[in-house]
Amino acid sequence: MVTKLDRLARSVVNLQEILDDLAEKEVALRILDFGGGVADTGSAQGKLMLNIFASIAQFEREIMLERQREGIAKAKADKKYKGRAPTAKRKSDDVLRMSKEGIGASEIAKRCGIGRASVYRILKEGAA
Repeated sequence: MVTKLDRLARSVVNLQEILDDLAEKEVALRILDFGGGVADTGSAQGKLMLNIFASIAQFEREIMLERQREGIAKAKADKKYKGRAPTAKRKSDDVLRMSKEGIGASEIAKRCGIGRASVYRILKEGAA
């Protein structure tokens, strides 16, 4: 039992895999908030409606991603898109300084608010 279809699967293929696994275990799926009603894969009608809604949801997701990519491409062409600021890279000087002071990677990560992997990456780049 799930509340919404979009919380269950990422695509129609993923949904079908989940449904196949459930069918193998002889379990039916119930979706509580399903277009104003309840969907139950225990019936042929429920399976049909589930597949139709999953297809529509995947279509909407793909259209949204396509628009997003187009918007980013246009912004890049107009020199307005710079992407996300790299948080760990901005702290490279602090990481290198603390490392030279003999502070360990875990403590550096904690003080800088970044992951240990980022600390090791910065130290590796700094050594090169």
